[in-house]
Amino acid sequence: MLFKWIEKVDKVRGVKTIILDLDSSESPVFGDQEGSAYNGYFKSKCYHPLFCFNQYGDCLKVKLRPGNVHSADGCIDFVAPILRYYVGKGFKVKLRADAAFAEPELLKLCEELGIAYVIRIKSNNRLEELVDDLAKTIKKDNQKVVTLYKDFRYQAASWDKERRIIVKIEQYPGELFPRVGFIVTNLKWCDKKVVKFYNKRGTCEQWIKEGKYALNWTRLSCQRFVENEARLKLFIMAYNLGNFLRTLALPEGIKRWSLRSIQLKLIKIGGRLIKHARYYCLLLAETVINHKIFSGLLNNIRHLSPASG
Repeated sequence: MLFKWIEKVDKVRGVKTIILDLDSSESPVFGDQEGSAYNGYFKSKCYHPLFCFNQYGDCLKVKLRPGNVHSADGCIDFVAPILRYYVGKGFKVKLRADAAFAEPELLKLCEELGIAYVIRIKSNNRLEELVDDLAKTIKKDNQKVVTLYKDFRYQAASWDKERRIIVKIEQYPGELFPRVGFIVTNLKWCDKKVVKFYNKRGTCEQWIKEGKYALNWTRLSCQRFVENEARLKLFIMAYNLGNFLRTLALPEGIKRWSLRSIQLKLIKIGGRLIKHARYYCLLLAETVINHKIFSGLLNNIRHLSPASG
């Protein structure tokens, strides 16, 4: 049902380019829930769910996993059906992910399907040697950050061929050594544009935070694993309904509201329903939402689902 909603919303938006963000997160537990375990990275007993979002903030898929699995555990089986669906529908697909997902199988799958990918990779001695000369040329500035970019071909031991690597070197004021980050990509864009595109995956982390704090989707307190998985998916459905409202129906003036603001200022507002002989009248408090904004919201919803006949 979750992905069926996404299919319908894609048609409403009329888009033919999809940007997918893969990420995992922590769902702390405070009991002996089935499948929960201590995670050394998060330093807590938790579940470790896997998420896939598009560029509009819709959550396309979620998978609840035990707390002690690696971030990329099961990611191929998780994301492959989504990639194949969009490619089969003729969409242009781009995939972003952090270094935990730089799996050879994922890179190969994207290349087989003709999908553009931008994935961060962890630094190692070989990569550092390849950019050592460039890093030494960077000049320090006490007033601003100095940034250098470079691309080159590189083949990791687990890869079957060379791939394009982009390095970003930043020297911050007051810091002794520069910060160095590496990205693997098959995009033909210039170095700076690729890095800028990758950095936008930070919004995916913000959407996860919204789900945690606005909907409390980390509240997985059932005893059995399958029950908590069903509960998480219900939370995701509620999150998507809120995000659909935000991205498709909110009028100008409140279009950039967070889900928390929508909850407190649009949904949880005081009102009074008055029944007359031939009609009902709904009176709402104009604390934040005035008549013009509310009318615009209803009109936008009406245009999304026109009356039949």
